[in-house]
Amino acid sequence: MNKIATIRALKYDGEVRRTWKAELLEGTASLSTFVGKFEDAVVHPDLGLIEKGTLSYEYFWTDRWYNVFRFHEPDGSLRNWYCNIGKPPVIEEGVVSYVDLDIDVLVWPGDDPIVLDEDEFIINAARYAYSADVLLEVENAKRELLKRVASREFPFDFN
Repeated sequence: MNKIATIRALKYDGEVRRTWKAELLEGTASLSTFVGKFEDAVVHPDLGLIEKGTLSYEYFWTDRWYNVFRFHEPDGSLRNWYCNIGKPPVIEEGVVSYVDLDIDVLVWPGDDPIVLDEDEFIINAARYAYSADVLLEVENAKRELLKRVASREFPFDFN
């Protein structure tokens, strides 16, 4: 894979939700780690103001139904983690694509995790007729993420 990749978050029907560029730091058969840098300040409804220069370390597993972003302030200090529950990514030709299944887990250092957008998930599960298998994978992914946060397993082992 190229050092610079395009990351694509897709809706269930394949429509692109958002794209951005990130640099590949390390890639194995099951985990690819990227870093992206916010070129502009962004106001996010759940994360508040993300300053220009904020770094996003992004972990994509090819065998897990979630990905994890670890944000660092421009000064290098840990900001938070943001986890997307979604289908495992497809990685090819410098592009990482994953289907975002709406539910997110937000973790601020020292606080309990916050599960977000479960209402949006319910609406889209009906709209797109998610299969029983997809519903089960989403529930398993949410449970695994919350367990990893609680036990400070990688990538939640950073202070």
